[in-house]
Amino acid sequence: MTSKKKNTINEPSEVYETTPKVEATSEELHPVLVKLLEKSIKEHQDGKVFSHEEARQIIKSKFPFLK
Repeated sequence: MTSKKKNTINEPSEVYETTPKVEATSEELHPVLVKLLEKSIKEHQDGKVFSHEEARQIIKSKFPFLK
């Protein structure tokens, strides 16, 4: 199959004749990422989150020049 007939979006590694370098599984998460995820989950459980509309209102009050 020629490169013209290949779907370059779904098969970019075949088109450019490369192999993916990153093949991480869920067990290979970086320790900093794990801590950040735990912190985020804890904040969500504690109710320290904003809805989209609340976040927009906060941003508009801090930065009125943004529309």
